[in-house]
Amino acid sequence: MAVRDDAHQALTPSGTASSTAKDSASPEVYRRLRLITVIATFGGLLFGYDTGVISGALPFMSLSAEKGGLGLTPLTEGIVASSLVLGAAFGALYGGRLADRHGRRRTILGLAVLFFVGALGTALAPGLEVMVLFRVLLGLAVGGASATVPVFIAELAPAEHRGRLVTQNELMIVTGQLLAYTSNAVIARTLGEGGVWRWMLAIAAVPAVALWIGMFFVPESPRWLASRGRFDEAASTLARIRDARVVDAEFAEIRSRVAADADRPQAGWQDLRTPWIRRIVTVGLGLAVLSQLTGVNSIMYFAPTILLDTGLGTQAALTATIANGVVAVIAVSTGMWLLGRFGRRPMLLTGQVGVTVSLVLIALCFLLLPQSSVRSYLVLASMLTFLLFMQGCIATVFWLMLSEIFPLRLRGFAMGTAVFGTWMANFVVTLVFPPLIDAVGGTTFLIFAAVNVATFFFYLRTIPETKGRSMEAIESHFRRQFAA
Repeated sequence: MAVRDDAHQALTPSGTASSTAKDSASPEVYRRLRLITVIATFGGLLFGYDTGVISGALPFMSLSAEKGGLGLTPLTEGIVASSLVLGAAFGALYGGRLADRHGRRRTILGLAVLFFVGALGTALAPGLEVMVLFRVLLGLAVGGASATVPVFIAELAPAEHRGRLVTQNELMIVTGQLLAYTSNAVIARTLGEGGVWRWMLAIAAVPAVALWIGMFFVPESPRWLASRGRFDEAASTLARIRDARVVDAEFAEIRSRVAADADRPQAGWQDLRTPWIRRIVTVGLGLAVLSQLTGVNSIMYFAPTILLDTGLGTQAALTATIANGVVAVIAVSTGMWLLGRFGRRPMLLTGQVGVTVSLVLIALCFLLLPQSSVRSYLVLASMLTFLLFMQGCIATVFWLMLSEIFPLRLRGFAMGTAVFGTWMANFVVTLVFPPLIDAVGGTTFLIFAAVNVATFFFYLRTIPETKGRSMEAIESHFRRQFAA
């Protein structure tokens, strides 16, 4: 499906400019928004830690039971890693619906409890079956957070600050991954082998408690309150996070959009019968799925395994993996800065070119060079280049666009559906990567590169620009753009 030829242009038709586009947050108000964002994005920190920690835990979980491990094989490694991802798919699907029904804030509070239980359950698991059970439970929390937190922040943020505030969640995700890689290396070095993986997994319980406590001090989304007819509470909340001079105009815009949807039934699959909704959900789902087929999670989840295959030892591989986390944090921080100067679309396309070239370089290192320290560090350098483009360009834009392109009435449902696609694609990649690289080696990365070439042309054809518009203006644009 393609949009019209002007899909790549900014959303600037007459009447779509937001009344909140300028100066809607003074320094004091912006600081308040930043604090709210930091608290909410502890969900992103947990997302990052719980997905990243498994990369360092797997080598020790693969040891025999006598040595403190679970005796995992390449297949069961894939099952353990992918079980969280499968849970995340359904967590996103139903988390979005819960956020529409019960509110963004209350949903995140519930997810914090799941994060805590899942972290302790995986750390104490006596065997494979219990480990997979709690990894699925933890995945429900990860998926729910991935669908709810970006939407929550986007609905709180003024248009001119939405890019920076929403991408704070991506910064927290990669920070969580960096913390996972660092703590894995430190724990492995200080505690040795055996059951060290249990400590690696247990640490995630701490930020789960911080998220749960912090969310009691965060307001509910004014857009969600308005969608439930609670206009007085919505206006009161908006007054807390906007300057007084713009509150009335933005509240009127929100109320007008809610009134337009007042006679429609609860959001659900029946909405896909409407052409413009079906098309924008298709674009969002394509963006969600293809972002995972870049191969990013084969690198984030299995970096030590990849480096072990190049000839590095276990401890050296774990230590080298910290560089992945550092580069990811730097890349996202840079991406947040670039978003203020460039549009979503050029960053996304640039990222696709970068990750494709990086994957080809990784493949060539495996296929053309003998096993040596030189090959190990060339592979690591190519992985870091991949992450610069992936985290700095694609990931920052991906989560931001998903949070802003869907209409208010079905935002949680549509976001959950798209992120379900994200996690199902992630699940497939995570499950097949260990046996695939064991079977065909570096050719695996050429397969990912080919997928990324096709993805570039899909984005070129379908992804519009959304920078600088209010969420209501974006919705009005898509109603016109996809009306035919």
